[in-house]
Amino acid sequence: MTDQTSRRSFLKMGAAGASMLPLLRALPASAQGSDTLVVVTGATINSLDLHRTGTSRASYQVGINCYDRLLTFGTKEVPGNGLSYDYTVVEPELAESWTESDDGLTLTFKLKSNATFWDGRKVTAADVKWSFDRAVSVGGFPTVQMKAGGLERPEQFVAVDDETFVIKLDRPSKLTIPDLAVPVPYIINSAEAVANATEDDPWALEYLHTTPAGSGAYKVARWNPGEQLVYERNDDWVGGPLPATKRVVIREVPSPATRRALIERGDVQVAFNIPDKDAAELADTLDVFSTPVENCIHCLCPNFSFEPFQDPDVRKAIAYAVPYEDIFQAAAFGRGLPLWGGSEEITDIAWPRKTQYFTDLDKAKEHMANSAYADGFDVPLSISLDLASWMEPTALLVQEALGKIGINVTIEKIPGANWRTAVLVEKRLPLHLENFGGWLNTPDYYFFWAYKDGHLFNSSNYRNEEIEALVDATLHMPMDDPEYAPQIQRMFEIALDELPRIPLYQPALNVATNGAEGYEFWFHRQLDVRVLSAV
Repeated sequence: MTDQTSRRSFLKMGAAGASMLPLLRALPASAQGSDTLVVVTGATINSLDLHRTGTSRASYQVGINCYDRLLTFGTKEVPGNGLSYDYTVVEPELAESWTESDDGLTLTFKLKSNATFWDGRKVTAADVKWSFDRAVSVGGFPTVQMKAGGLERPEQFVAVDDETFVIKLDRPSKLTIPDLAVPVPYIINSAEAVANATEDDPWALEYLHTTPAGSGAYKVARWNPGEQLVYERNDDWVGGPLPATKRVVIREVPSPATRRALIERGDVQVAFNIPDKDAAELADTLDVFSTPVENCIHCLCPNFSFEPFQDPDVRKAIAYAVPYEDIFQAAAFGRGLPLWGGSEEITDIAWPRKTQYFTDLDKAKEHMANSAYADGFDVPLSISLDLASWMEPTALLVQEALGKIGINVTIEKIPGANWRTAVLVEKRLPLHLENFGGWLNTPDYYFFWAYKDGHLFNSSNYRNEEIEALVDATLHMPMDDPEYAPQIQRMFEIALDELPRIPLYQPALNVATNGAEGYEFWFHRQLDVRVLSAV
């Protein structure tokens, strides 16, 4: 017996206590054998339909595990950290093959002839068209995500015959093919959806909210909102290798301490998206994967609708006052990547990147003295209770630091259920912590979402006319175009000078396993249960 095995056995014998017993009876993972895996998460699944307005990010996993897309990304090994998706490799999922016209404006997909929905009906190009029509028509996040790949109108999508689907583009775009592999453009059983649509709800949003209708690797056997989601394997799936696990239970456990105790004891096999503190402390005894999230930044956002933050010296004062290293250790426990203390000169297009800012109270005070608010001001700093594991220690350190330059900060804690509306939809929070990770791994895509006026993740109400033009120019431009890099570098210069978002660090996604293998990191930061198996 190895030392690590001994430690794990000891932990399984001891940690949680009698108060855990009711929950453990609801999670009999070890008693169910290798046919069942149990996962615990702190996030709430509030819908089974990603296209529905208000769907939580945790719910996106249903679109991944229960539905097929035309394409998917490949897999690569990350030295010392398991498996990850590979943005540079695109593979077929529902498509058997695809071709691109010489001018890049027509994409033709041949569907797998043996693909069927859960009810046994053949998957056809008409289903793909209906699903794409829905995604570009329902509005909100799904429609904007499709637009990022040049997919904007139903007229662009043609079902030539049962197994041939065509996309007609207005312009060639480097983002179109990868955009077909993100969670949004999933294929719905259109016959079932239409049968349950109404005049007021032509896209069957109410029906698919609770009743998925897909062809994916797993079906939803049971959903108890706020408690658990149970997946059951679809043995007829042809989108990839048949999953090894017949049944996966996703249990929502709000308490991080309870989730930690369950994974330590081996009563569950996967603890998903655990706090950095737990990841750091569990790494010696369990398999812990901590993957820096590509194209993702934790940041402090001054809202330009709040008058003091319209002053550039105030924003730079804050950037120099932030205690970056203290935040990285207290909130991230050193996991992820630092984003401060870099060169002001920009010679590449790497993003996220270290900014030119660092902790220097003298510089901070100098900028405050040069501002129109030299005497300071009061401001609330808003955080989400659902993200308190990193936001609360960060907010406390920011509060202390800004107090030293005359900015009196009070911390406002907002329930997780209200956070997205307050910060992203209404964009009404004067100063807040934020996190955004771009699904398509290019800097122009990140700027499309986070720096363009009115776009969802531009929670600072920022607008710069040059940024607007640069994003529009680069979004679909090939990265090897000689004009691409200079324009991206100019975007960086403007954003890091004007500071609508003050980068803190690039976070890691932490997952602990105890009795499971095959975990793979994905850019969407949700769990792909299709690759998991018991050990």
